[in-house]
Amino acid sequence: MSRLVLCADDYALTDGVSRAILELLASRRISATGAMTSRPGWKGWAAPLLVYADVADLGVHLNLTCAAPLGSMPNLCREGRFPGLRTVIRAALTSAAARDEIAREIARQLAAFEDATGRAPDFIDGHQHVHAMPGVRSLLLDAVARRYAPGSLYIRDPADSIAAIRNRGVAVPKALVIAALSRGFGSAARKRGFPVNAGFSGISPFDPARDFARDLERFVIAPGPRHLMMCHPGFVDDELRALDPVVETRMQEFEVLRHGALPGGFQPARFSQLVTLPGGAAVA
Repeated sequence: MSRLVLCADDYALTDGVSRAILELLASRRISATGAMTSRPGWKGWAAPLLVYADVADLGVHLNLTCAAPLGSMPNLCREGRFPGLRTVIRAALTSAAARDEIAREIARQLAAFEDATGRAPDFIDGHQHVHAMPGVRSLLLDAVARRYAPGSLYIRDPADSIAAIRNRGVAVPKALVIAALSRGFGSAARKRGFPVNAGFSGISPFDPARDFARDLERFVIAPGPRHLMMCHPGFVDDELRALDPVVETRMQEFEVLRHGALPGGFQPARFSQLVTLPGGAAVA
């Protein structure tokens, strides 16, 4: 039986997103979710999430680009809200003051997960893949190495091979840019003693006119030996519309994931359940 980690991003972004993810966890349609611990609703949504600690990977979805930080960041967040991804990367590469603020915010978000759940996360990834971006990645890896023992959690590598991205044919330019910006992150994480996925898909154009079920079929083409696929399900509400540009496609993803099995005979699995065999297949 072929397996992959199917991870729903953005838990605690809004109540609607959280409710949808919990429903998919309850029906075993997904095997992981990353929590945005910077969001005001996180503390209230932590306990319902912990119900699934024995059957799914629960992680931190590091946020440096949506809404407000947990603490003061006067250099990066001059209006009290995170700027766009490009501004975050530029600041992380050019400003020592901004780098210090980012490092402190990373620590706050990791601590917020630990405080609300009483445990370390199973993995770490990032909203808009910010955790793996130039300038930010070293700060993230430093924070992880300080807080957690090597091998005690895994970190998402959002890059994949050019061939795999082109073979899938979904959001190819976007996926290639993410892969280029993330280049070297996986090896840097492994050097610190933290495993990463080998193979990544789920990058979407977030176009409501597209058929997500068809895209899902493409996402399992050319899987890596420890493959991770992200998704973004959610119930739409006014809070979501005010916060995030990805809105209508969240309900579409939820409906497809709720009603159908993964294509290609794949089953959602926890990262620890993936075993690499000769030839690159990940099986139970």
